[in-house]
Amino acid sequence: MQAQDQSSPPSPPAPLTGGKLILGTIAVALATFMNVLDSSIANVAIPTISGNLGVSIDEGTWVITLFAAANAVSIPLTGWLTQRVGQVRLFVWAILLFVLASWLCGIAPNLISLLAARILQGAVAGPLIPLSQALLLSSYPKQKSSTALALWAMTATVGPIAGPALGGWMTDSYSWSWIFYINIPVGLFAAAVTWAIYRDRETKTRLLPIDLVGLALLIVWVASLQIMLDKGKDLDWFSSPVIITLGVVALLGFIFFVIWELTEKNPIVDLRLFAGRNFLGGTTAISVAYAVFFANLVLLPQWMQQYLNYPAVNAGMVTAPLGFFAVMLTPFLGKIMPKVDARVLATISFLGFAGVFFMRSGYTTGVDTWTLVLPTLLQGIPTGLLFVPLTAIILSGLPEDKIAAAAGLSNFARVFCGAVGTALASTGWNDRTIFHHVRLTEHASPTNPSYGAALDNIQATLGFTREQAVNYFERMVNSQAVMLGLNDIFWISGVVFVVIVPLIWLTKPKPGGAGSAVAAH
Repeated sequence: MQAQDQSSPPSPPAPLTGGKLILGTIAVALATFMNVLDSSIANVAIPTISGNLGVSIDEGTWVITLFAAANAVSIPLTGWLTQRVGQVRLFVWAILLFVLASWLCGIAPNLISLLAARILQGAVAGPLIPLSQALLLSSYPKQKSSTALALWAMTATVGPIAGPALGGWMTDSYSWSWIFYINIPVGLFAAAVTWAIYRDRETKTRLLPIDLVGLALLIVWVASLQIMLDKGKDLDWFSSPVIITLGVVALLGFIFFVIWELTEKNPIVDLRLFAGRNFLGGTTAISVAYAVFFANLVLLPQWMQQYLNYPAVNAGMVTAPLGFFAVMLTPFLGKIMPKVDARVLATISFLGFAGVFFMRSGYTTGVDTWTLVLPTLLQGIPTGLLFVPLTAIILSGLPEDKIAAAAGLSNFARVFCGAVGTALASTGWNDRTIFHHVRLTEHASPTNPSYGAALDNIQATLGFTREQAVNYFERMVNSQAVMLGLNDIFWISGVVFVVIVPLIWLTKPKPGGAGSAVAAH
């Protein structure tokens, strides 16, 4: 590939029309869906995968951990790779390599092979989301840019929601390999159609030197922190020398990375983008919001499966209604975005999330399915309003040659904060459960008449022995403590969404509406 001269700013390609626009949108959307689906589809299959490969569940969770670590490292490299390879070539190659990695995952005979394939899969998945945003924005006319962002947000939202249900169904009905094989036909179709439509719309390239030091520092601190977050709870956090070592390496690596990238002439990650008011405020807001959103998306099905005895498929179906309003809002967002301040829509989204989490904070151990489904259904409204306005704010005022880098860096921050949020929420849930368990059992003493009366009642009602009654009482207390701990997480999540609303108003989108503010046009 020969480098092209980029001495003069390139003019953006003309928007697509007719059938090419429809097919191009479908292809790019499918690639996005395939990527985000794979970030959650393996979660419910870990016990099955571990059993089939003859390893423990703790070892099996590395299937998720290493994918997330490789993905987190590769996302911010999108801007640099785009300038070296070009948007279209990079996007198509990323899809094809993702398909190859998915096939290798499906045929993996042992854990080592599976983990190697998952590292490859996570690494090549990095450019898919930011480039899908850039390609969609280049496909639509200026006045329809908000529609392009809405279509992207729809696929990015539905993927994580559908993942657990689809993964559970495939694992139960066929085998765990099919959660990876499903990517093959989808990816081949997306790659073929994308190349057919976009190959004449390639961006200009230039031979940039490779920032090897920056790349090495990025890999060190991101991988260390990702593994620390994923394994911290299992290893009892900073009481473990392993976690302490990972934390120190991550902190030092991050400090040296920031210093190096801000002084390097051709940095692997353009941290100077954070100097922009809209990029900084929008990225911070969407990252914190996604951290809370994704953490709850992980904890809710986990609680239903472990403590309400919901099968994996049923737990996934309870979370599935989240996508209903998110999808229904898509065509309306494209119309109202150019007319409404994006900050207003993002504020409505944050307050809507807060309302949903406050609703959930009143759950009890006897909660019925409808009470679980209703907040999830309503959550689709703020979810549909989350990504599009904030993405428009983030990309506002940027030249076209910065769109891929900005989208990559903001997506890296969002995905990375999702991992941090999940780790913090999981640890917080565990700590609050212990707290409530202590409070509930502080009077459970053999010398306490009330405690003795409760055991007598259990024995009389259920025909248990004294020992069985004690065990039954303990299970009830543990279930109640878990529920109260999770309610605390829901309540804190609602508070966080209210507190971060001012972050939105630190930004200042261009006049003329959010849609026209997207600088790709």
